[in-house]
Amino acid sequence: MNVAARHSLAPDLVGKSLEEIFDRSIGRFRDKVPDWAAFEDAKVEGFKRAQHRFIGAGGSGKHADPNAIPARGFTLSIMYVEPGQGNAAHTHEVEEVFFVLQGLLTVFVEDETGRQLKTRIGPWECVCCPPGVIHGYINDSLEPVYFQVMLGRAKPDLMGYADPKLFESRGGHLREGDV
Repeated sequence: MNVAARHSLAPDLVGKSLEEIFDRSIGRFRDKVPDWAAFEDAKVEGFKRAQHRFIGAGGSGKHADPNAIPARGFTLSIMYVEPGQGNAAHTHEVEEVFFVLQGLLTVFVEDETGRQLKTRIGPWECVCCPPGVIHGYINDSLEPVYFQVMLGRAKPDLMGYADPKLFESRGGHLREGDV
């Protein structure tokens, strides 16, 4: 049977075998190492969390992960957040999506006066944070939460923390050669 690909291969895949393409396109949770230092605010109590990178080997300035599937148009990670932890209010230049897999997550949006709107999302629920809107989350439940995070660019800019001190040090978690 003859078949035809209706779209061109990505340039980095030209000349690769089907086995090479398939092997490089699979990410298994069992092979992921949690990165507890993926973000500058993760050094601060209340913002500690682990990132498991699946697509994107260091987007948003994060440490490179050679085992992640190469990103082309977006990044995808699984976050692990214990009770009482979350992340600092921040913005991105692209959309950011939180999709809960297990547990409960309180998500907020905020304006520049500090006014917040909050909602709690659970398994199989998501929120899409538009570019430039201050947002974040906290696990204010009694159990850990696992959720998927997607950013709408293969290598997004560093997080734009709303807090001036965090913003000034936002690249402090990077190692030499990661940028």
